[in-house]
Amino acid sequence: MKTTLKFITIALLAITLTNCKKDKNTVPEPIPEPTVPAAGSLSLMFEGMVGSSPLVFSTDTYTNQAGNTFNVSMVKFYISNVKLTKMDNSIFTESNSYHLIDLSDVASTSFTVAGVPLGDYKSIEFMIGVDSARNVSGAQTGALDPAKGMFWSWSSGYIMAKVEGTSPQSTAPANKLEFHIGGFSGSNKTLKTVSPSFNTDTAHVTSSITPQIHLSANIAEWFAAPNIINFSSTNSVTMPSPTAKKIADNYADMFTIEHIHN
Repeated sequence: MKTTLKFITIALLAITLTNCKKDKNTVPEPIPEPTVPAAGSLSLMFEGMVGSSPLVFSTDTYTNQAGNTFNVSMVKFYISNVKLTKMDNSIFTESNSYHLIDLSDVASTSFTVAGVPLGDYKSIEFMIGVDSARNVSGAQTGALDPAKGMFWSWSSGYIMAKVEGTSPQSTAPANKLEFHIGGFSGSNKTLKTVSPSFNTDTAHVTSSITPQIHLSANIAEWFAAPNIINFSSTNSVTMPSPTAKKIADNYADMFTIEHIHN
């Protein structure tokens, strides 16, 4: 009986040691990585124009549709809520999409949209200005920092776009021109959602290619039809107003896609 018990004890010990050895040598199953859709990026690049002429600050003189001559010392505008449409009609929307373009600062004339799903894109949509939600969201940072000089107050909100210069026809002190266009609600709302055409071009977003969409911003459109602006009577707009809305209606078509580099 003692011999039998001794044998059973030794056998159980051997089985236990063998199992422990197997457990020690067993390679754990790898935890699968979460699937992340492949993504790339796309750049938007802006160039100032006045009609068919390149925008040259302060020195070059231009003529508006009313026959007034003028020069330009400042152009700033917000581009926000960028959306890209694929050939299959699926839409990518950029998150936290707020960009301030200053045409007098080369470093500020372009930005890159990251996290774009790979594929071919046929169109783009964006807003000129800052949407109403961000106008009433308290202190902002980054491109929306009030220190950028594009903000009035929590009641009047952001300046969507700004042009300054001079004109001999302006009756303002020192012949100044000052167009600060804002208004995020009500009858004088100036927000404009636009979709300049790709024409026959396509933006090919791949893991190795970041397409560059080159857009011209035609400042002449600020003062042209449907609302012709004469600087002798309209030379300063610095608050939301019916005149600000008219100018926003004018510049809604100021952007043209010149070409796309893939």
